[in-house]
Amino acid sequence: MARSAALPRRPFPLQPRGAVVIAILALGLWSFVALDLTWAQVLPGADDFRQIGHFFSYAFRPALTFPAEDDVAGRAPLLVQALSAAKLTLIFAVTAISIAAVLGIVLGFLASTAWWAGDPSGARTTLGRYVRRTIAPTVYGATRLVITLMRSVHELIWAVLLLAAIGLTNVSAVVAIAIPYTGTLAKVFSEMIDEAPRGPSEALRAAGASPAQVFLFGLLPRALPDMAAYSLYRLECALRSSAILGFFGWETLGYYVKQQWDVGDYAEVWTYLYALLALVLLVEWWSGGLRRRFVA
Repeated sequence: MARSAALPRRPFPLQPRGAVVIAILALGLWSFVALDLTWAQVLPGADDFRQIGHFFSYAFRPALTFPAEDDVAGRAPLLVQALSAAKLTLIFAVTAISIAAVLGIVLGFLASTAWWAGDPSGARTTLGRYVRRTIAPTVYGATRLVITLMRSVHELIWAVLLLAAIGLTNVSAVVAIAIPYTGTLAKVFSEMIDEAPRGPSEALRAAGASPAQVFLFGLLPRALPDMAAYSLYRLECALRSSAILGFFGWETLGYYVKQQWDVGDYAEVWTYLYALLALVLLVEWWSGGLRRRFVA
């Protein structure tokens, strides 16, 4: 008996990662059955492969001009139209991120614990203690709830709602992008503020600085480089969101991609796709250089 007890225990054959994989496969199989799908519906057929090949064949020969039969008097050349759509795509993204960054700093401050939970003494006056123990946690919780709601709804859903509410305007496009991005930036900013080194802020608090002074001069300068770098990364994401808004009618690059896709003009589709790719790469190159400076 003692000899058998000394034998090492055999590990359980199903490790946690394996259990997760099996659960995902089981959910996929359940979804397949629940949606009443067939393999013929899931797997592309011969006609589908031909259509895909036809589309990708134009990747090597995008259109540079409008066809002669489609040339309309007074219409800008194709490349000029693509540049104009790229410009509007960039304007929507930059404006939305600018708004989201400003609001994100405000909400990120309110959604962090640095402005109310960092003083061990819990404030020096009765009013201060009441604010820290009652008002501040309420504001903190309400702000966290607001930014969760903002980022939980995708920008395309916001676009549909705003399109129905105020119509196809530049304001509705910018706001549709700015709302969820504000929520995302506010959440990340609050975490960056909470994780910032506390040495300078503790020194300011010990010297009698107010919570606003502690935040502005002790915490924000420490977190600001990472906040700026993350905002630039979200700008790249906003470019793609701005382009997709074109499917709803705004004349960004997505508008012309959808328009030409619907009529089967794949050469022009690739022209606008390459314009979007060039825009994203240009912004990524520019923002990447700035990010490296910020976090160096």
